Amino acid sequence: MTYKDILVHVDDTPRARVRLDLAAGIAARFQSHLIALNIRDQALLPSHVTAQFGGDLNQIGAARDAEAAKQVEAMVAACETGPGVTREWRDVSGPMAETLALHARYADLAVIGQAEPQSDAPRLADELIMAVGRPVLVVPFAGRFPTLGRRVMVAWNGGREATRAVHDAMPLLAGAQTVHVIAINPGHGMAGHGDIPGADICLHLSRHGVNAVCEHVASDDLNVGEMLLSRAADEDVDLLVMGGYGRSRLREMVLGGATRHMLDSMTVPVLFSH
Repeated sequence: MTYKDILVHVDDTPRARVRLDLAAGIAARFQSHLIALNIRDQALLPSHVTAQFGGDLNQIGAARDAEAAKQVEAMVAACETGPGVTREWRDVSGPMAETLALHARYADLAVIGQAEPQSDAPRLADELIMAVGRPVLVVPFAGRFPTLGRRVMVAWNGGREATRAVHDAMPLLAGAQTVHVIAINPGHGMAGHGDIPGADICLHLSRHGVNAVCEHVASDDLNVGEMLLSRAADEDVDLLVMGGYGRSRLREMVLGGATRHMLDSMTVPVLFSH
């Protein structure tokens, strides 16, 4: 199992270089094809608006997009990828989330950025996790990440989304120094974790050559997202793997949940699968 093609969303924001470097590092590890995708999300303004304000605002926006694309393409061209990596530049136009999802469906892994607080930019991670059917690696809006996948934490709840995330992350898990599988407030029975929570998935991972250890904890004070971030800090992990939106996205937006908390508060890159 490996990642043959990796898609990374790039733009003219400062964090794009962090995402690109991270994606390039993964591509170098697996000798992959790296796709840098720039999306021109300039919405056309209705004619009565351009007439009211005078001048062709649509053309002005298009010119700005073209200039930004040149800067991003230069950044991509300057990125060191190492031997064995092929590189592709894509500069396309269209609705941001839908266009990104379309291209991500034809890659093994999509790398995007976490939405910044109080930003008007779309929350791309919310859309992609649900839409693409591929693992989505979300990079925090702050911080530097010189390593990825050396010390990994897997959030395990025995559910479908967590199962999908584990197998989508298997290329990274197999190369990790340690993989810490954590089950928080686990339940027993057919819909839960078995007699020893986490033991079965750790045994499965060990058959794939993964150096996995399991832990289950009970917490009444912290929610699952807070506990995961706390344990990630304790274990000094550089990657968190978890299922995304095991409950409906609307339910998590209203009532809260681990996915929503992580998308808002992540401190390390998180690989989500739905």
